[in-house]
Amino acid sequence: MDYFSYENGTMYCEGVSLEQIASEIGTPFYVYSAKSFSDSFNTFSNAFKGREKIICFAVKSCPNIGILSLLGSLGAGADIVSGGELHRALRAGINPEKIVYAGVGKTRQEIREALDAGILMFNAESAQELDVLNEEAKKAGKRARIAIRVNPNVDPKTHPYISTGLKKNKFGISVETVREQFRYAAGLDSLDVEGVHCHIGSQLTDVSPFADAAKIMVSLIKDLRADGIDIKYLDMGGGLGITYNDETAPEHEDYAKAILEAAGNLDITLIFEPGRNLSGNAGVLVTRVLYTKDSGTKHFKIVDAAMNDLARPSLYDAYHGILPVCETAETITCDVVGPVCETGDFLAKDRIAADVPVGGLFAVMSAGAYGMSMASNYNSRPRAAEVLVSGGNYYIIRRRETYADLTGPESVPSFLRNR
Repeated sequence: MDYFSYENGTMYCEGVSLEQIASEIGTPFYVYSAKSFSDSFNTFSNAFKGREKIICFAVKSCPNIGILSLLGSLGAGADIVSGGELHRALRAGINPEKIVYAGVGKTRQEIREALDAGILMFNAESAQELDVLNEEAKKAGKRARIAIRVNPNVDPKTHPYISTGLKKNKFGISVETVREQFRYAAGLDSLDVEGVHCHIGSQLTDVSPFADAAKIMVSLIKDLRADGIDIKYLDMGGGLGITYNDETAPEHEDYAKAILEAAGNLDITLIFEPGRNLSGNAGVLVTRVLYTKDSGTKHFKIVDAAMNDLARPSLYDAYHGILPVCETAETITCDVVGPVCETGDFLAKDRIAADVPVGGLFAVMSAGAYGMSMASNYNSRPRAAEVLVSGGNYYIIRRRETYADLTGPESVPSFLRNR
């Protein structure tokens, strides 16, 4: 997290003090480093220098249109999984010719919207979806460019909830039967079969599963070309991990070497869908200590951020570093918990953390991916603000929600209005 560092005992994001932001906009809030995003994207891209490629940021990891606009300005496309993510990508100015649409449950309406936008490609995930894509393209008088998502049955060696490339997972079509589906798709009159796609999981810290998957995909492409199907794109998905605690995340160069060795001299445009790898360590969640409490067996730091703001610890028992915004030498073993009425509402358990007093601030590290993205209004809590820092300035890219925002889409039925 090179972009979050201490200066004179206070944590800064680039050139802005987190304490200053907290005093001016309140807590909790997410704060992102623009330089972290740009440096990570450029390093990833440069690792594949000399090869035809499209880097499509996985919108689900950090969908704010301010972030998407920043990445789009660097040349990024978008990996989307819903009509809402398509809307966000287009609002942010992402070139539709760099948008790929994955997801196992695309609706007909979403498919029509993507066809109208002129996206690069749909990543189809089932035989029935191929028929629906063909039908909707024909109705619209268009041709749908597609890849078929292949389930290569490669163990990603990650958390089972974020493993996607094994036979038992819901994603893609089995590598043993997918060739038949490619032939079927090639015979449909409104589809252009142009790619193969795989995504084996998330938060991978070993490049060998990527290499194994890439070899399977390259072999498949050669077979498909022999069948007369002109495959132009190899979409390797995303999943490259980051360091949260003591993991050793692969360097972009090591990842590129594994993929390029598998691809060899194959004439193909590579597509990548990094999300967490670009966004995870680009953001932190800043929260204020409301109360401290001793139960006799545990010490609690009760903060104003909760599981609705950052779900990953409760959902996956995920680790996030928790550091004081203002340095202190005093430490304490504690649970850092939020105000939500659930025992599962915690950001850390039995953690040796700085003994931050009531009113002090914690920075929950590595929160740029699947933080605000997964936030909810559980317990009718307004969602946090989002801030983007560039150099010595910060910009509010999502205002804090209000109570009016909570009830805005709701209404009281007419039979209750005059009680």
